[in-house]
Amino acid sequence: MLKGHFQSAGASIEHGDASVLFPVEELGAAVLQRRDAELALADADAENVIIIAPTSLASSYFLTQHPLTAIPIDELAPGIRSTLADALDTPIEAFDLIQIGKWVTDSLDHSLAEYTDA
Repeated sequence: MLKGHFQSAGASIEHGDASVLFPVEELGAAVLQRRDAELALADADAENVIIIAPTSLASSYFLTQHPLTAIPIDELAPGIRSTLADALDTPIEAFDLIQIGKWVTDSLDHSLAEYTDA
């Protein structure tokens, strides 16, 4: 089950237009991953989050294999912010976080036997 802002984000940037963010370990900015990213995204309003959206099967695979990541926009270098702003219709200053990857929750496994009357 999807959770977080992936479907309700304020904006999205296509994976190719966001190539300046990868690899995230080399950004020189605060990068929150896994549980830290979950907490930051839980505190953020959906309209203040930009998601990185897949544009092909390969980029979809890359993004789903990437750990959930939240990057505070004000932590990014001005050149990176400018590049990302060019891909948006809204000023980048209107947003707080960039979300990479999907936030998933555990779902219960069900047996087919649960759905029979026998």
